[in-house]
Amino acid sequence: MADTLLIDLFKQLGSIAFQLAKQEINLLVGVDEEVQKLQDRLGFIKAMLDDAEERHAVKQRTEKLWLEKLQNQYYEMDDILDTWSTARIRAEIENEGKPADTSASAVVKKKVCSFVPSPSCCFNLPLRHDVGHMIRKLNEKLDMIFKDKATCGIDFNRQPDVVARPTTTSFVDVPHIIGRDNYKDDLLRNLLDVGSQDERNSYRVISLVGMGGIGKTTLAQLAFNHSDVQVHFQKRMWICVSDPFDQCNAAKAIIKEIDPEHGPLNDTELQTLLRKIHDLIKDKIFFLVLDDVWTEDSQKWEPFKVALKNDVHGSRILVTTRIQKVAEMMESAPTINLIVLSEEDCWLIFSKIAFSNDEQLKYLEDLGRKLAIKCKGLPLAAKTLGSLMQNKRSREQWNNILDSRMWELEDIEKGLLAPLLLSYYELPLTMRRCFSYCAVFPKDYLFSRDQLVLQWMAQGYIESKAKMELEDIAEEYFEKLAMRSFFQDFKKDKINDDKIIGCKMHDIVHDFAQFMIKNESFEIDGDKKLEIDCQSARHLHLKISKEMQCLESIDRAKNLRTLYLLSHEMDYEFEMLLLNSFQHFRCLRTLILDCQIVKLPDAVGNLIHLRYFHMSENVQIEELPETFCNLCNLQTLNIENTFRCKKLPQGMSKLINLRHLIFHNDVFWHDVVFPKGIGKLTGLRTLSTFNISDKDDREGCKLGDLKNLNQLRGTLKINGMENVVNVDEAQKAQLKDKKHLRGLELSFIGSRMENDVKVLNALELPPNLQYLLIDSYGGNTIYPNWIMSCTALKVLRLRCCSTLEHLPSLGRLPFLEVLEITELCVKKVGDEFLGIEDSKYKKDYDIIFPYLKSLQFRDMFRWEEWIGVGGTGEEEEENDNGIVTNPIIIKILPRLHSLSILGCHELKSLPDYVLTAPLLKELEISSSGYGLRLLEEHYQRDGENWHKISHISNIKLGYVYVQGGGPQFTSEFPRFFPRFSQKSCRRRWNLDLV
Repeated sequence: MADTLLIDLFKQLGSIAFQLAKQEINLLVGVDEEVQKLQDRLGFIKAMLDDAEERHAVKQRTEKLWLEKLQNQYYEMDDILDTWSTARIRAEIENEGKPADTSASAVVKKKVCSFVPSPSCCFNLPLRHDVGHMIRKLNEKLDMIFKDKATCGIDFNRQPDVVARPTTTSFVDVPHIIGRDNYKDDLLRNLLDVGSQDERNSYRVISLVGMGGIGKTTLAQLAFNHSDVQVHFQKRMWICVSDPFDQCNAAKAIIKEIDPEHGPLNDTELQTLLRKIHDLIKDKIFFLVLDDVWTEDSQKWEPFKVALKNDVHGSRILVTTRIQKVAEMMESAPTINLIVLSEEDCWLIFSKIAFSNDEQLKYLEDLGRKLAIKCKGLPLAAKTLGSLMQNKRSREQWNNILDSRMWELEDIEKGLLAPLLLSYYELPLTMRRCFSYCAVFPKDYLFSRDQLVLQWMAQGYIESKAKMELEDIAEEYFEKLAMRSFFQDFKKDKINDDKIIGCKMHDIVHDFAQFMIKNESFEIDGDKKLEIDCQSARHLHLKISKEMQCLESIDRAKNLRTLYLLSHEMDYEFEMLLLNSFQHFRCLRTLILDCQIVKLPDAVGNLIHLRYFHMSENVQIEELPETFCNLCNLQTLNIENTFRCKKLPQGMSKLINLRHLIFHNDVFWHDVVFPKGIGKLTGLRTLSTFNISDKDDREGCKLGDLKNLNQLRGTLKINGMENVVNVDEAQKAQLKDKKHLRGLELSFIGSRMENDVKVLNALELPPNLQYLLIDSYGGNTIYPNWIMSCTALKVLRLRCCSTLEHLPSLGRLPFLEVLEITELCVKKVGDEFLGIEDSKYKKDYDIIFPYLKSLQFRDMFRWEEWIGVGGTGEEEEENDNGIVTNPIIIKILPRLHSLSILGCHELKSLPDYVLTAPLLKELEISSSGYGLRLLEEHYQRDGENWHKISHISNIKLGYVYVQGGGPQFTSEFPRFFPRFSQKSCRRRWNLDLV
């Protein structure tokens, strides 16, 4: 009997084991299908979350909590799918280049795989097992979440809430308006200016641009109601346009403003309405205010643009908008960009509303001024906060408000939050995420445009489009956010004024961004006690101090996608704790180190989701571990601490998704060996520096390793050009195929004249190159045909080319705008510089340097002569019999704006064509022995010639002579220019004597 029971028990156990085994096998075999289902479900959930965000209809707490749960599951799904994708990429990398395995074990493995009905079952079996279990658990959680949705009666199909757009009027209480006097005066000048009869339209458009709540409408109201404006214009009209822009309604509003007695407007045809407008204003000077314009569609504005034209000049249209592109679309001239109020003006607005009597003002003024500072110069914030404080009388109440975050205050949503929400909800969903992400960084942070867009990419915020690079889409997002006044304090590119390279965010806009992702983004100051639960955090800005005691709590932040570590003081013990915590942050997409960490742990290789890694110059790391190369999803490696980091890992070729390899301060990187694997990273879009190793270094890169990097954009600096001994290597680099490359810097160290000439001439430059620097070139010439191949070149710099005997022919470069020549040993500059010495270029009419705006010569210590065709701009052509035929008309430097000659001690003369360039406005000659004499000899003694340079509005002259201990600076103005007093010339020409 006992034996029978035991046999039955073993049968049952066997059956259970078999069922479990069967389940596990099914889990392994079906994981591919489950992954695909998960991918589809992820798309569905994303659409649901986007829809809720798009409709901004979620108000009930139960709905918010449910969406937060769904959002968390979305992140978890994304991580699982990314883990699966990463494992496949790693498997491909490991198998790449391996010979086929014909061993007995491989044959057995193949048979096992064929037994199980899945073509990829043998791919990382432990991972397949783990992913299968994770998907099963995740599906169970999702089923529960959707069950809760039905149980709680959550309905996202109801009509979405609409953010109210306030209707503005022209009425304003002028005595209560504070500040903006300069803007008001500027606006009035433009409104009352008679203008030119040659203006394209009978009216001029003026735009006021700025963020919501900065006072655009108030300024327009002040101008509209100004007594001079009322007298000047025969008709004044105020239209609140708002959004959506309805053409017919706008036309009806204009008609009603022109003729208040006009009967009912039942017409629905835009053509009929516009004809009435045209008839009503055909002989009038009018002033039309279009307040709160949002539409960027020029086709909606075009019919009004034509209908408002008449035969009377002097009319004005004033537009207020948050969007720079609206001002551009409406062809505004000028555009007035409003900035924040001063602290004092903000205080005056706040105090006028908050305090009802002098007694209260005296009692609470100190706290009131601090609250006014909290408004950060935003008039609407001052008004809103002033209204909030009207009924609060105790200092305790005021202190509570002062210590609170702006968005935690009651009634803020009705005032300050509303206009910012309008701007926010005008953005597409993808751009909203990009905007909110800016809350990760501290207030007053200087954003780098390039780095910000790369971080957006790392977070997966940029949706791909056909035939567009992700970087281009992200930059487009940045431009649109900037144009919508979400950024300020723009830093522009020195060469291209139209390109923004940096910006900041207004403090209140930053607070608003934090408010929009308050449950995901946190900023922790290490000096303060940790009072938040990091478990839900997705983005963390962590400022570390020695006294910090919150690492254990931070370890709970296992779901982080962004970690920004900031510290300028760190001891060894704390660093070890920090390094150990790296293993917890397995979900990171972005890691920014701005702390004095000296070593990156091997565990960094476990951060498999990482897309963006940045080491600031504060970091003490000298080399990256080889495990770093396990980060096959990495898109951006940004190394700022190049003066310390001296070694790259050998396995760089494994970073197959790397798009941007950026090195700052690369002057410290000349001797760093670049591993050959970099040449295999064919997806690179940015390679800021590329070091060529010498011929004896087999591990380092050669110039030819650039051959397949044809996606490169931006600027590439190539160090070690002197190490290229084979001309074939220069040709192998195939620079001509780098059609996206816009900038190139070639650095030679050491003079090998003949070889350098051959190598340089063998390089076939990228066809769309706009910037070129040649540094320490050892050749004695640069072939004209080579330099003339750069037909798109805008900026050219020649530096430290000590053996160069003559300047190359540059005058024929059709689009060159900036030319800088530094530390060359050239003695004479003649017509070869202009490119007119060769008769094949000569024609009846010629323009030399047609677009050059800035020309600089620096430290040309041996330069003595600069001669040219003379000041007439003509050359006479003689035939074989010596008879003068038609002269050649030569136009030289027609657009030159700035000329600098610095440290050229031996230069004794200048050709007339330089100083008489018609648009020359800035002239600087300093640290040159003949600095003043260059002008004095030609333009002072011969008084008839002075008028030739009187158009130069800004002259800076410095004269150096040796006396006693060394060079001394002195003003020689009175001696060389006795006909003009120093005072009068300072006033007329802004003459600055160094």
